[in-house]
Amino acid sequence: QVQLVESGGGLVQPGGSLRLSCAASGFTFSNYAMSWYRQAPEKERELVARIATTGSTNYADSLKGRFTISRDNARNTVYLQMNSLKPEDTAVYYCHAKGWWSNAPDYWGQGTQVTVSS
Repeated sequence: QVQLVESGGGLVQPGGSLRLSCAASGFTFSNYAMSWYRQAPEKERELVARIATTGSTNYADSLKGRFTISRDNARNTVYLQMNSLKPEDTAVYYCHAKGWWSNAPDYWGQGTQVTVSS
């Protein structure tokens, strides 16, 4: 059974930091690119960051320099370090897995709420 379980969300003041974690199980983690998406109220879901099986990363342009994605294949976990948080970062953050081969399956976590407010 495939599971992606996010954790680490919560309430933080502007300028603060959070680290999200996504623990994966039920598939061969190292064969999957891992991503973080987010969805704010009344907005579409958007890509935050992606890390390939090779470890290469890419980010939404607006988030470069503040967010860092990383993965630990030994722990089947992907992380998102978020620094200098702003109120506009408030959203539900979702973990996503996608196999590298064509027609590969993809999976979603249930999401974790991040609220940036004073």
